[in-house]
Amino acid sequence: MTRAAQKPEGLSAYIAVTAAYWAFMLTDGALRMLVLLHFHTLGFSAFTLAWLFLLYEFMGVVTNLSAGWIAARFGLTTTLYAGLSLQIVALAALSQLAPEWAVAFSVVYVMVVQGLSGIAKDLAKMSSKSAVKLLAPSGQGGLFKWVAVLTGSKNAVKGLGFLLGAALLALWGFTTSVVGMAAVLIVILIAVALFMPSGLPKGSKSAKFSQVWSKDANINRLSLARMFLFGARDVWFVVGVPVYFYGVLSDGSHEGNRAAFFMIGSFMAVWIIAYGAVQAWAPKLLRAATRPEGEMTHAATTWVGLLTLVIGTLALLSLFPGPWLTPVLVAGLLVFGFVFAVNSSVHSYLILAFTSHERVTMDVGFYYMSNAAGRLIGTLLSGLSFQTGGLPLCLGTAAAMAGASYLSARRLAAGQNPA
Repeated sequence: MTRAAQKPEGLSAYIAVTAAYWAFMLTDGALRMLVLLHFHTLGFSAFTLAWLFLLYEFMGVVTNLSAGWIAARFGLTTTLYAGLSLQIVALAALSQLAPEWAVAFSVVYVMVVQGLSGIAKDLAKMSSKSAVKLLAPSGQGGLFKWVAVLTGSKNAVKGLGFLLGAALLALWGFTTSVVGMAAVLIVILIAVALFMPSGLPKGSKSAKFSQVWSKDANINRLSLARMFLFGARDVWFVVGVPVYFYGVLSDGSHEGNRAAFFMIGSFMAVWIIAYGAVQAWAPKLLRAATRPEGEMTHAATTWVGLLTLVIGTLALLSLFPGPWLTPVLVAGLLVFGFVFAVNSSVHSYLILAFTSHERVTMDVGFYYMSNAAGRLIGTLLSGLSFQTGGLPLCLGTAAAMAGASYLSARRLAAGQNPA
């Protein structure tokens, strides 16, 4: 891959990849909210709800481990199209879910379909993030800006997906919603395949699976910090806080449930959209264009330390329940989202700064394998901690995960600077 990709065809490829990623993440966010709220209203416990998403996160670990090699072997467009196609299959499969099925069978069925969706998500994510490394201009700050725009816009779109999922469930029901999303995604896949310009590598038969494992200490340290960072978010994000809000907002009636759906979906949407906006703004906030790359490793440590303080404070406050707790929790989680977004943006930049053009798909796949492992751990602990100790234990566990990310990031800052 030459730096010719900085020319207009490179920008066109970047736009096409971003558009495909947007479409995928809109349905991914909507599907997450549809499944969570639909099965909660059916009486599933917090721990059972967490199990619905476990295979989704586990398959993310497996997919990221192998997706880097698959992309290096068969090309980035192949993995991108495969991700979109598998999401269509997953949506179609969920539309066949029948209310008369036994609970145990329904749980297993949804877990398997969610696992397929997890494969789809991480194929699309790895393809899109790797493409940025290959297509971004080489000027100072260019890489950080391009990856921040992709990641930030993706999260804003996923936030809209949360709101869309809650609205669709309230207005059209579960089955009609997933069928409609599958149909829209088919149209988008066809359009992207027809208009995708050249500019992405086609793959190489010489790529070996053994090359997936990174030997770079900084990449390994960053991956560990990433795992704990996303674990800290998903401990409260996946099950705990949405179920807590449902208990506070719903009065048990049909109209009360619908109102709770909209309010929970709106909060999750605002959180994700704001998170994406901060990610896109992060290069300016951190003055990335004028700061040496080595300083960004220290920024990763500073911001995750602040994150630990924020979530730790919320965990302590939750020990004293009262009418004031819910608005304080909303405000505190928005602050958490701001700090988390800066952390995530710095990580997304550092992984591309640390890797080389030759190993980009391998290292990005390995890094996002750690990301998925953190989500897997966070998802399991979200249902387990909330069901065992309620909101205080849920938030306390998130604080412990954030602290572990801080310790990992400190080791990163002590290592060599990115090349």
